[in-house]
Amino acid sequence: MNSLSCKLCIIGSGPAAYTAAIYAARAELRPILFEGFLANGVAAGGQLTTTTLVENYPGFPEGIQGPELCERFRKQGENFGTEIFTETVERVDFSSRPYRIFSSNRVVESESVIIATGALAKRLDFTGSGDPPEGFWNRGISACAVCDGAAPIFRNQDLIVVGGGDSAMEEAMFLTKFGKSVTVIHRRDELRASKVMQSRAKANEKIRFLFSHVVVEAYGDRVLKGVKVKDLKNNEWKNLSCSGLFFAVGHLPATKFLENQVELDEDGYIKTVPGSTKTSVPGVFACGDVQDKKWRQAITAAGTGCMAALEAEHYLSSEKVDGHYLI
Repeated sequence: MNSLSCKLCIIGSGPAAYTAAIYAARAELRPILFEGFLANGVAAGGQLTTTTLVENYPGFPEGIQGPELCERFRKQGENFGTEIFTETVERVDFSSRPYRIFSSNRVVESESVIIATGALAKRLDFTGSGDPPEGFWNRGISACAVCDGAAPIFRNQDLIVVGGGDSAMEEAMFLTKFGKSVTVIHRRDELRASKVMQSRAKANEKIRFLFSHVVVEAYGDRVLKGVKVKDLKNNEWKNLSCSGLFFAVGHLPATKFLENQVELDEDGYIKTVPGSTKTSVPGVFACGDVQDKKWRQAITAAGTGCMAALEAEHYLSSEKVDGHYLI
């Protein structure tokens, strides 16, 4: 197995990881970045690679395709000297410094680490929910109303949100700005959302609720035209016309490989010091959706990637080993 050493190792891809790489490389830290090889079933670049037109990232007034934006991030980091490996990190050892990061092909010893492995939106599995050409993912089905809800295909249309928590209520209320109507479909008899969020959603005249139902099929031609839903109480099926369906059933942070090496919260997200990217391990930082369960936007991920790189640089410049500063 190949062995390398560096001052800073970045684990992950997408806006947070690549922004961290840009800042770290410009600071001449010569970072090594593991961008993953179909980690969690997604190409390097994370969730943006599963998105088509991105219209809310500054600097692109006409919008930009998600995969192209990711490729631009990557090239910029690489141009400044980031060494990128298209390999997935399988485990880490933060018990002593230098910290060790293991992929299937190599082990990297690093004085500091930035974790930016992201989180995946949960997607329900039913007929038509998958990728084209059989499914309608990105052709009417999405997992981010804030990202996609303003797209022309959803404006003045009947829309559906699947879920019953606070996120589902937030998604539904956001979509009422653009859609003609929003139907919240929930498999239980009552919502899991907080009372205040329920009250706000129920007070919105554009939102209606369909309890004790599940979506069993999505259909259409080139784009989504409707769904079939099942009543869990009497097993009856019916059709609902819609032009958009948004999953709001939670996210899964990509932290399994950490194996308790850093402190996580009850949902598996990395815990960071408020207003910082510092984790429970000195010299280990976390940025992007792997530590952010609220905003989950490309621009906020990029911002924390910048923070992590600057904090890593400060840590390395102020830390001594055997009487010598690390940088």
